[in-house]
Amino acid sequence: MGIFNVFTLLGGLAFFLYGMNMMGDALERKAGTKLKSILAQLTSNTFKGFLLGLVITAIIQSSSATTVMVVGFVNSGIMTLRQATGVIFGANLGTSVTSWLLSLTGVQGDNFFVQLAKPSNFTPLLAFLGIILIMFIKSNKHKDTALILIGFSILMFGMETMSAAVDPLAESEKFKNVLILFSNPVIGLLVGTIFTAIVQSSSASVGILQALTLTGTVTYATAIPIVMGQNIGTCVSAMISSIGASKNAKRAAVIHLSFNLISAVVWLTVYYVLETIIGFAFVAEAATPLGIAVVHTVFKLLALALLMPFGKQLEKLSYIIIKPGEDEKEKTELLDERLLSTPAVAIERCRNVTSEMAKLSVGILHDSLENLFVCDEKVGEKIRKGEDEADKYEDALGTYLVKISSKSLTDEDSHEVTELLHIIGDFERISDHAVNILESAEEIKEKGLSFSKQAMAELGVMINAVNEILDLALEAFDNNDMDKAFLVEPLEQVVDNLKALLKKQHISRLRKNECTIELGFVLSDLLTNLERVSDHCSNIAVCLIEVAHDSLDMHSYLQTLKAHHNKEFENNLELYANKYSISECI
Repeated sequence: MGIFNVFTLLGGLAFFLYGMNMMGDALERKAGTKLKSILAQLTSNTFKGFLLGLVITAIIQSSSATTVMVVGFVNSGIMTLRQATGVIFGANLGTSVTSWLLSLTGVQGDNFFVQLAKPSNFTPLLAFLGIILIMFIKSNKHKDTALILIGFSILMFGMETMSAAVDPLAESEKFKNVLILFSNPVIGLLVGTIFTAIVQSSSASVGILQALTLTGTVTYATAIPIVMGQNIGTCVSAMISSIGASKNAKRAAVIHLSFNLISAVVWLTVYYVLETIIGFAFVAEAATPLGIAVVHTVFKLLALALLMPFGKQLEKLSYIIIKPGEDEKEKTELLDERLLSTPAVAIERCRNVTSEMAKLSVGILHDSLENLFVCDEKVGEKIRKGEDEADKYEDALGTYLVKISSKSLTDEDSHEVTELLHIIGDFERISDHAVNILESAEEIKEKGLSFSKQAMAELGVMINAVNEILDLALEAFDNNDMDKAFLVEPLEQVVDNLKALLKKQHISRLRKNECTIELGFVLSDLLTNLERVSDHCSNIAVCLIEVAHDSLDMHSYLQTLKAHHNKEFENNLELYANKYSISECI
């Protein structure tokens, strides 16, 4: 094997890894909706967790990516260690799908359909179809489909290139002698582990081994310990990812390593004991790509059969290795950076955290309104603390969403990131207004001011309207409920009208000496804050509606809605105007 064969081998490896990466990324974007639902699917049931890990890994073609995601989930506190164990089990089996796809390189025969199944014959057509989709169809959904086709074609071209490069090794005695060394279980296990740790992908490592089998010099005696070592090497990504994470996140990575290490040692020992006693005839035979896929999958199934019943014991082992300490109840990371490698999941996490922020902001605004004429110090302390937390939420979410926006996103994900960036600002401002209203309450108490019964009744009507608009905006965002979102704007119009009317009523009372200018300043501040809260609720609802309609032009939407006298809008406006009328207060 000459120097140019080595160059060709490296080039083939580059194509193979690049194609696998391209296909995996495109599959991940294509499956974005399914990946987002992963949080809703989490369960303490190990078998359901296993199915979840299996499906996700089959979709994104990487057990390493799945386990890194799991470490991130555990570190964020959104997945328990018990849930992580089941998902890790499934991820280990899901990664075997790739080896079956790559086994097509070994297809042989003269039959037309057999020839058609050979990658060198059908992948050029897939690549051509992918280029057509990219050049003539601008939809991002079709673009991802195109990248899957092209990525798979490049991956298979890399396999063919590597196979051609190593073909001269079939006649090399030195290479055969090296392979004999690898048939030693310890050396084979180490080689498989180290090489997989370097490329950080068991799928890629198995694919390279499948390419080498096409030389006809790799026997099953050599391949079996290497395959088992590859399953240990794939744990490196999760172990590296767990550095700096919480103890439970580290335990998730330890469970992944323990699963693969224990199963490899046990089944390799069983295999060699049986080989010594019985003597398997197939071990001396030349391995094939299909044979490697079978060995890989059988080992995965045996590993599951051995350790799946002992999930709790693996969890206990992780506690022995990562011992509990005084800081065991350490604070989980709100938004884990490990999830950024899977943007769809990171966005879903941001939506959940924004929901927490929304409930906090709306909650303290309700508290502030209830506390307006009571001014309890403990409630005031709670409101100020809540506003500080809302600020922290906004900073963390804003920074995290900007990082997500730099990733390769689908149109849908990009719109969602933009929506969340708009909405977190509005929820943060609502928390600011809660503090402003609290300060008005404190001023009323400190100066011993009191509103007239009529002013109190009128203000109560507006407060009730603002309480309802807050709940509508929160529910619309939390459940992505467009029906609730459409109700916000007419109610916001009613709040605007109430503000103008209450100011007019106050001026009337001033003329009759029924109120003071000092109270007028406090009332004006209160009305301004209430009206601005309703404006932020309107911004949130309109943003949700616009994103649902693939647009973010809020002003255009509002102008169109009001200018065309939308019948539904007019009906709801009349409904709320009657509901929050101050005529009975006058």
